[in-house]
This record gives sequence, structure tokens and C-alpha cells, in this order.
Amino acid sequence: FAIGRPLRRSIVAFVAWTLICWCFFRLPEGELPLPSASLHSRELLARQENITMSPLQGSTTETTEVNVFEAEPYIDKSPKLNESEKAVKLQAQIPNLPLVYWFENKNMKRSKNSSCAKYPSVYDIHFNNIYWQQTDTTNGTFFLYGAYLDVRAKNRLGPTVRVLSMINRIEPTVKTFCQLWFNKTQEPIFSKVLEYKYIWYKKWGNYKQGIFQPYLLACQLPKSHWGEIPSSVSIVEKECDNATNNLRVIYNKPASGKKEKFCVCVKGLDFPDDDLSVRLVEWLELLNTLGADKIFLYNLEVHPNVTKVLDHYVQKGIVDLTPLSLPGYQPNLPGLQHLYLKSKLNNKRQNELIPYNDCLYRNMYRYEYIALLDIDEVIMPLDHTNWADMMEDVVTASLKVKNESRASYNFRNVYFMDEMTDKHEHHTHFKDIPPYLHMLQHVYRSANYTKPGQYVKCFHNPEKALILHNHFPLGCLGGVCTSYPVDTKLGHLQHYRSDCVTALKKSCVEFKKTSVKDTTIWRWKDQLISKTTSALLKMGFFGGKSDKDYQET
Repeated sequence: FAIGRPLRRSIVAFVAWTLICWCFFRLPEGELPLPSASLHSRELLARQENITMSPLQGSTTETTEVNVFEAEPYIDKSPKLNESEKAVKLQAQIPNLPLVYWFENKNMKRSKNSSCAKYPSVYDIHFNNIYWQQTDTTNGTFFLYGAYLDVRAKNRLGPTVRVLSMINRIEPTVKTFCQLWFNKTQEPIFSKVLEYKYIWYKKWGNYKQGIFQPYLLACQLPKSHWGEIPSSVSIVEKECDNATNNLRVIYNKPASGKKEKFCVCVKGLDFPDDDLSVRLVEWLELLNTLGADKIFLYNLEVHPNVTKVLDHYVQKGIVDLTPLSLPGYQPNLPGLQHLYLKSKLNNKRQNELIPYNDCLYRNMYRYEYIALLDIDEVIMPLDHTNWADMMEDVVTASLKVKNESRASYNFRNVYFMDEMTDKHEHHTHFKDIPPYLHMLQHVYRSANYTKPGQYVKCFHNPEKALILHNHFPLGCLGGVCTSYPVDTKLGHLQHYRSDCVTALKKSCVEFKKTSVKDTTIWRWKDQLISKTTSALLKMGFFGGKSDKDYQET
């Protein structure tokens, strides 16, 4: 039969399209790379290979091929941690939680009786923003951060468990109790909360109900338990309440009983957008050179390069880094937290008192002196090469004035502002110092110090300090706090800033008007250049160059 013209056209078009498709798919197949494995997983996934795939078993390419039907992807097959191993790992992440102790004893029935004061399970604790524990009372909400055993000789209460907390009340009146848990007993020991020590002055502001206020609570150990260390403590409103909190009691007393010399405490770091990594390296190396045995930093949110620096110095044993969050309804969302703290300055300062005092109580048995510094501040010895020698002379001088040890030794503040060096050196840097070393480059300071007692920083005596503020102790064991003003011929506080603090804007003009060259820091110039540059090379801040390349140069 005759095929119509429209049908012939359709057949021809179909055959032509079939030939085109056949030719296209018979061309040599391009390499189709497999999705690369994440480099952020464990070492098992770290290895990369040049892998291609072919849907046909018989096909060949110039590179190694994998039969997708027989290939085995790199997945994590490492052994799972058991509960005890998980507890140890988690304990390091949340040091205020008695995780290891709870896992070891979770099958034991511990309580006063069947209806009174049961030992709180980890799963019944009311956590708040990871690092806080919450308990609600009839007059305020408590956010508990840390608990510490205080057996210092000057503690008039005798052996005492002290608890750091934020409470949304001023002058709390609610009666509360400590449930103290010991390793050798099945029942808790009840102890009344004797005081709410306010870590703030109401004249500074924010003295309002509903705002989180920093407090240090105190519970005495009964004489029957002196010489023992509680494993944990819970705060309750009534003795028989089943607690919603359980804090590990920290007691970091060295087995040898011997203290190291100096540690430095730094408040929660809040620099999400500022890459202060190189500045931080210079600062850490200088403090370590001057005599800081350890530098304790708390971390809210920082730039990724700063994280790299902190991790490096943690591995070296110079830095101890503790993650931190804000309690209650305060924001912890990255970015928003920074904006909140920038906007709410008094809230920010009240929150800072928790890490400062946690650092004091974690280290009161481990160091002779504790300094609270920001990363743009250095207590600089002017007549000595290290802190230890300087403090020997400072203490000797103080005893001549009054024959007693002081709660703190304060150093006057002087500004090293960026513009002072720019003005004198005409915006050029010193040729024998790398331009990225900020403190070594900025050696012009104000001729005048801030007023005595203003913006000072201290070496605190942990045998006497009860509660600390950024600049001074707010409370001391044995009564009145005594702070000795260090002679500016022996040492001062070098404060590196682009401008004065807001409260000094009026007098800042006078500070800027007269500046003098102060090259005290250059005594350690060679050491600092070597240590800082070597650290930056090891961390990869100079691209492909290695520490070995630098040493050869």
C-alpha cells in the first residue's frame, strides 16, 4: 500500500533523531567525579583518591575507576564509645556536671528516704543554654554555673561549698538549702544557704528585679564531714525537694600542695567579626615570656582564625579554654549575642563576673597570684625582666608600709593609643620589627596615667579574695579588702587601644595631647619576634612557608 507523504516525513524524522542520539552516546564518556567525602569527619574519611565511575563494567578511562555496584564508600567504622567512655568525653565539655560520678553510681538508690531528696539523675536536670542549671523557687529563678570547695585558712565559715549563680532578684529573701552528696554515704547532708554574696554594686546600675544578677552562695560543711570532699551539690528550696540541678564540686588542690606562680583570667571572648588572631598570638607569647604559667580564657564567639590560635595554645599547654553561654532568656544565637552584649553594657559586665570568679575558685589552690586581664592589656615590669622578680620587690615595699599581706596589688593604667605612634613616626613602622606585631610597633604612650584607683588591674592574692570584679576585689576573707598601689617605677598596666574608654572621653584629649616614647617592651623584642613568627608559621598564617623556612632565613 502507498505511504502518505506526512507519514514518510515522520518516519524520516524518527530515524534521523535515533541516529543522532546513537552517535552522541557512543562518544568517549567524560569522567564523572564522585561526591567528595567531608574532610571534617574522622581520620577514616580524611583520605582522598582520584575516583571516577563508569556505569559499564567493561569501559576504561585514563584514571582509576570504581564499579559503583561493588565499591565500598569510606564511612566511619571505628568502635562506638561505651557509656563510661562517653561520660569521660562529656565531662571535659561540661566540667560543672558530675557525669563520671553519676554513670558509675547510677544504679545505686540514693536519697534521704523513698519520698525525700533523691539523688538527681542527669536526665532530670533542668539544663539551660548547655552550661547552666536551672531551679525555680517561689521568689526567683536561679541559674547555677559552678560549685567549689573553700577550705582556705582565712575562711571564717570553715569548710564551705560556694556556688556561682545568676538570680533574677535583687537581695534574694527566699530560704534555700544545699543537698551535699558524698562518695561514702547514701543520703545527702543538708546545709542551709547562709548568704547570697552580691557580686556587684547597686550604684553601677541594673539594680532591678527581673534582671539577672551575679551571686555567690555559701553552705557550710557540718563538722562531721570536715576533711571530706563532696562529690556534688544541689540547691533546693525545701530540704526534701527532688532537685533539678546537680553541680560537681570543684576542688583543684595540687597533690604536692605546691602552687605555681601566676595565672591570667580572661572574660568571655566576644569577637565574632574581628580577626584578632595575630594580636592574640603576640599577647599570649608576651604574657608567657613575662611569667604567666597558664592563661584561662572563656569563649562566647570568636573569628575562625582566633579559634585556630586558641586551639594551638591549648595543645601547647599555655591556654585553658572554656566554652561559655549566657543564662536564661539572653540570646546565644551567633551574631545576635554580640549585638546584645554591645547594646546592653551593664548586662554584659554583670555576665562577665561569672567567668572571672569561676577562674578564681578553680585556681585558688594552684597559683600564688591571679590577674584578670583583657587581651589588649599587659602588666609590664619596668625595673625587672619578669613578674616574679618584680613581685618580690612589690611585696617587700608593701610590708614596709604595713606588715601584712594584701588581698591585691594594683597597677596604674596608661594608654598606648594607635595614633600616638602614627603621629611621631609619620605612619611608618620600625624596620627591625615585623609590621604585624602591634605592641612592639606601638611604643608611644600618654605621659599621664589615669587617676590612682581608676582602670587599674591587679595581681590578686587567692588566699584572701572572696569575690572579684574586673578591677578590684569586691569582697575578701577576713573582712576589709586591702589593695596595695604598686609604684610606677616598678610596674604599670600598658593598655593598647585606638581610643579611650567611653567614660574618659572628656579627659582623653589631655591623654592624647602629650605622649612619650616608652620602649620597655623592646627588652623582649628578639624573643617576641622569634616566638610569635614561629607560632604563626606553624599555624599556616604565612601560606606555604614553614617554621623550618623561617629558621633557615
